[in-house]
Amino acid sequence: MTATPESWPRPYWQPGDETIVLHFYLFGRFAKDLAIPAARYASRGLPEGVELQRFTHDALRGWDGYPLKGALGELLKEDAPHAFGQALAAHDVLVVRGELADRGNLDYLRDTLGVLAGLLDVGGSVILDPQILTMFDADAWRRHYLVPGGAPPRHHVLVLRNGDGEGRAHVHTRGLRKFGRPDLSFRHVPDAQAGPAGMLCERLVELQALGAHFVEGQPLQVEGLPGELVAHPGGSLDDPRFNNTHVSFDWPV
Repeated sequence: MTATPESWPRPYWQPGDETIVLHFYLFGRFAKDLAIPAARYASRGLPEGVELQRFTHDALRGWDGYPLKGALGELLKEDAPHAFGQALAAHDVLVVRGELADRGNLDYLRDTLGVLAGLLDVGGSVILDPQILTMFDADAWRRHYLVPGGAPPRHHVLVLRNGDGEGRAHVHTRGLRKFGRPDLSFRHVPDAQAGPAGMLCERLVELQALGAHFVEGQPLQVEGLPGELVAHPGGSLDDPRFNNTHVSFDWPV
């Protein structure tokens, strides 16, 4: 990333009423007077609507939403045991969270990532992204997100596959609320086609991140499939599979 901010455009963007949601936990030990060197990562600071709150770790351990306990804590511990241990031992926790109106560029994401990168330089050791159920130690986060020109949208989204035990799978995403877009859900995917469904998810993640919308009944033709995919937007923000609304597609057979 350069020291001079360059806009991150959304070439397919059309105005909508979606809400962008950003949410991160940063674990570490920070000086009392915190100076964040965000400018070195081409960031203008946190965008309006996104706030940073600071807590001692001990003050959060009994909180009902504490992310290092319960089902999420077990998942994080299994997925990234070293980072989980670092987070558990950290003295301080910073919470970066906010909601923004949909917009025609991704500068808000560039600026927020720059703040997170700066915080890693001044005492941060672990970043948790609860929207994709993923924890990164400092080196892993830098490799994943500090990519010249910005990490590709698929780095910000999780693609999941859940089998039904009968030779079919549900392939879906989590994390598109960062872009103010619904997540994707491909239902009844034959196990043999779960890989191509995952790759299609990645392509559609990029389209949506760059501003595209799907509307009810919109057909989607994919080479190699025996029929069209048809978009059905719906769902609820309270659905734990997505933590978001979603667009469903029934896989043609």
